[in-house]
Amino acid sequence: MPNVVGKSLPRFDAFEKVTGKARYIDDICYPDLLFGIVVRATIPRGRVRTITLDPSFDWSKVTIADHNDIPGKNIVTLIKDDQQFLVEDVVNHAGEAVLLIAAETKELAEEARKYVKVQYEEFPAVFTIEEARSKKAIIYNDNNEICRYNVEKGDLDGALEKADHVIEGEYRTGYHEHAYLEPQGMVAIPRKDGGFTLQGSLQCPYYVLKAMKTLLGVDADKVNVRQALMGGAFGGKEDYPSLLAGYCVLLAKKSGRPVKMVYDRNEDILYTTKRHPSIVRHKTAVKKDGTLLGMEIDVAFDGGAYTTLSPVVLARGLLHAWGPYRCPSVRATAVCYATNTVSTGAFRGFGAPQTLFAIESHMDVIAERLKMSPLEIRRKNCLKVGDETATGQILKESVGAMECLEKAAASSKFKEKFCQQSQQGKKGQQRKGVGISLFMHGAGFTGGGEAIMKSKAAIRLEKNGNVTILTGCTDMGQGSHSVLPQIVADGLGLPVANVRCEAPDTAIVPDSGPTVASRTTMVIGKVLLWCCEELKKRISVSAHRRISAKDYIKKNAGAIIEKHYELPSGIKWDHEKFHGDAYPTFAWGCNVAEVSVDAETMEVTVDKMHIVYDVGKAINPQSVEGQLEGGTLQAMGYAVLEEMKYDKGLPLNNRFQTYIIPTAKDAPEFKTMIVEDNFSWGPFGAKGLGELPLDGGAPAIANAIYNACGVRMTDLPITAEKIIKAMANVK
Repeated sequence: MPNVVGKSLPRFDAFEKVTGKARYIDDICYPDLLFGIVVRATIPRGRVRTITLDPSFDWSKVTIADHNDIPGKNIVTLIKDDQQFLVEDVVNHAGEAVLLIAAETKELAEEARKYVKVQYEEFPAVFTIEEARSKKAIIYNDNNEICRYNVEKGDLDGALEKADHVIEGEYRTGYHEHAYLEPQGMVAIPRKDGGFTLQGSLQCPYYVLKAMKTLLGVDADKVNVRQALMGGAFGGKEDYPSLLAGYCVLLAKKSGRPVKMVYDRNEDILYTTKRHPSIVRHKTAVKKDGTLLGMEIDVAFDGGAYTTLSPVVLARGLLHAWGPYRCPSVRATAVCYATNTVSTGAFRGFGAPQTLFAIESHMDVIAERLKMSPLEIRRKNCLKVGDETATGQILKESVGAMECLEKAAASSKFKEKFCQQSQQGKKGQQRKGVGISLFMHGAGFTGGGEAIMKSKAAIRLEKNGNVTILTGCTDMGQGSHSVLPQIVADGLGLPVANVRCEAPDTAIVPDSGPTVASRTTMVIGKVLLWCCEELKKRISVSAHRRISAKDYIKKNAGAIIEKHYELPSGIKWDHEKFHGDAYPTFAWGCNVAEVSVDAETMEVTVDKMHIVYDVGKAINPQSVEGQLEGGTLQAMGYAVLEEMKYDKGLPLNNRFQTYIIPTAKDAPEFKTMIVEDNFSWGPFGAKGLGELPLDGGAPAIANAIYNACGVRMTDLPITAEKIIKAMANVK
């Protein structure tokens, strides 16, 4: 039935997944299949001198490919052409692919790898932001900088001069592993026409298509890319699958047979992208009543060996660095540095969790210095409709920050608990604390990205009277292939059972842009509504013939109605100056964390999370709640559990036995509230929400830990060892 928007309908793939009938890429078999593996560099930086294949092994049993087998360009096409598929000469991080091997079994391929001998000339390497900044070794450009941005507003020097207080702080975050349940996997299948079909666990089919065109030196019709059913991604399968696809297709081309690569957990953690480590410094001018006058912000990210997605991750990080607050003067600089580590990349939140952890921790520091409540300082400076952001964007509508703040404060009784915890001191076996964070997340691409992309989506009319959605957007577990049919069903007045999504295949579906940036529901949902409007116009023209909508669809079976996205009028962005409308709209959130800290072991338990999010309109409330709680749980892992330790550019804890993520046992009690402050340009008022819930959990928990035990933790993750060390330093 129509009127399904706002209803909690079951997910389209729920039955298959819970019954075990779902087939992922590693479950799919192909005739004549080979299994591929990678021979990787063992040094972080240097030059390949020689590669020797030990003659004691029978090499006729395997297929080998190296950079000489690349028919096109040895470039992973993305933002900047600086990453190689296979090492030609210089190694820039440990684990870089040197050679590819395919065999009848994975075991045989792995055995062959033991007989490959690579000799290197090793160069001095850089592993941290501090080392990159020092320029003792230059590994990228002439200054180790991948990219740099600046934002300037108002008169910061004047603000610092007339401020009652100038408060400084430094905040750090570490690597963060995606920990999707299904590791990276891909299959390349030779076609009869000399082209290739790629199928895999991937977020962005058209990214892979573009990369394969460059690698193979062919036109788009020689490659088609299909998404297999996915077991999670969180950004980790945005750009990396292009590498895996390249490895598979080179081996498939040389062998003439299908080639599959599926990483095990060890390989996946070691060699795939992570969240960027960061160092963020704040210097804030403030009045004694808590009014913000000026912010000086310095943001540094670690981008790893290659550019990958760092320019857009850094841009979003910078554009969230001042938080959801009014501030007349801002001077902010952001730099992403190159290091000899595996490249960092997209991860849910996309740079915002790092900078929001810094500003939300810093706001509590300011409040304490002024002897104010953390709640009151946020109330005083919270953005509202009509306010101007640091980039000069006027917020015209859908600003639910204050409503989120008040609902979270009321639900948690924050004011009372904060005072009680502060007054009761820090004694007792379980030290209780409460902390708050207020935050936002820009929905859609940064700046004019959506206007440049002109993402397409379509609906196809079927002979049974149904409608099929054609979109390149993938469902990686977030539920978009359930939500988009709800939008189209209500847009056409059809039962939702009569609407389905075509599985993404670049030979069939249009380029809808990548499935990233909290954009699928808001952007592609809007395009699909425009398709619905066009279909209704056509039906209306035929109404004099008294034809029903269903009969019209049957009669015109095979017809495709396609539209592309357009930004709301008046959106302007100057990327050179980083000025203007950074996003079409923002989603807003507030978290209140209640924690216990063991007085002996300093182990942190997150007892309860009060989470309030403004999503514009909840198309499927149950799906929204799942996103909000799942993202907040991920933020909890980022805050207190997921410490990744590195040595010479590679993780030491490369298994789930040693890299600890939250389980159901660790999950806190959730009090989840949805605010619906409609965005007029969104489908039925909806805004993007996928990344928002990861932004605020870490600072809320960090602030609660301070409230519990009196030490300010400024380095994520906050482990028991770090708390013990911090308390010893205080003493």
